[in-house]
Amino acid sequence: MTSEDAHRSGFACFVGRPNAGKSTLTNRLVGTKVAITSSKPQTTRHAIRGIVHRPDAQLIIVDTPGLHRPRTLLGRRLNDLVYETWSEVDVVGLCVPADEKVGPGDRFIAEQLKKVARRTPVVGIVTKTDLVPKQQVAEQLLALQDVMDFAELIPVSAKDSFQVDELSDVLVSQMPEGPQLYPDGELTDEPESTLIAELIREAALEGVRDELPHSLAVTVEEMNPREGRDDLIDVHALIYVERSSQKAIVIGRGGERLREVGSQARRQIQALLGSKIYLDLHVKIAKDWQRDPKQLRKLGF
Repeated sequence: MTSEDAHRSGFACFVGRPNAGKSTLTNRLVGTKVAITSSKPQTTRHAIRGIVHRPDAQLIIVDTPGLHRPRTLLGRRLNDLVYETWSEVDVVGLCVPADEKVGPGDRFIAEQLKKVARRTPVVGIVTKTDLVPKQQVAEQLLALQDVMDFAELIPVSAKDSFQVDELSDVLVSQMPEGPQLYPDGELTDEPESTLIAELIREAALEGVRDELPHSLAVTVEEMNPREGRDDLIDVHALIYVERSSQKAIVIGRGGERLREVGSQARRQIQALLGSKIYLDLHVKIAKDWQRDPKQLRKLGF
C-alpha cells in the first residue's frame, strides 16, 4: 500500500461565532443528525462527536459551542471546552457564514487560532453559500483570506450539499495515517441519554424569546423499556429554567407549549431510537443555574 493509498484517521473540529452553521455542517458530513441546530445562538453546549466513514479514512468531527464573550460561568466553561478541543484535534475548520460580513468576532477567533496554527492546520470554510450570489461568496473568500494564513480555503453549503464531499477530502488530507478508531456503522460516541436531552432542548428552543435559550437545560432522569412491552420506551425528562416567568413561557397557556415541545421531541427521539416513545416532560426552576458551580455540575457542565 503506497502512502497515497494509506488509510487515514483523525479528529477535526469546526469553530466560529454562534450560528455560523457548524452543527448543520457536522450533520451533513456524518449523514445523519448528531448535533442539534437552531437559529438561537449558543445552541451547542457539548463537544458532540460525529463519525464519517469512508473507504480510505475515518474522520471524527467534533462540533463545539460557538466562541463568544462570556457573561456567565456557563459561558466561560463553554469557551474553555472550545480551547481544550483545539488542542486535541488534527485539523480545525473556521466557519464564517457567506451572508454576514467578516467581523470582530471572526477576527478574535482567528487571533486565538493563530496560537494553534503552528502545530495544527486551520482550514477556512465559508458556510451557507446557498443564501448569497456567487460573487458574494468570492468576496467573502477574499475577505477571509486576509484574516489569517489558512492551510486551505473552501466555500460550502450544508443545505444543498455544495462541496461537502470536497470539504471531507480537504479535512482527510490533513489527517495522519492510521486505522479506524470506531467500529463500522457507529455515527457518534455520545450516550443516547445526552442525544435525547439535546433533542428535547432543540424542540424547546423553537419559538421562544431571545433571553430564554441560555436559561434552558434538559436532563433525562430515567429511560426504560415499558414492562411487558418490547415496542415502547418510557423517557422521563426535566426541562430546567432559571425563573418562574420562564417556566410559564415553556409550559404555555394551559400546557399547550409544553405539549408541542413533547410532540416535536418525541418524533425526533423515535427516529433516533427506532422505537415508540412515551415522553414524560416536566419543567423545574433552578435559580440562576448558569452562574452556580454546584448546579452546573449537576446539569453536566
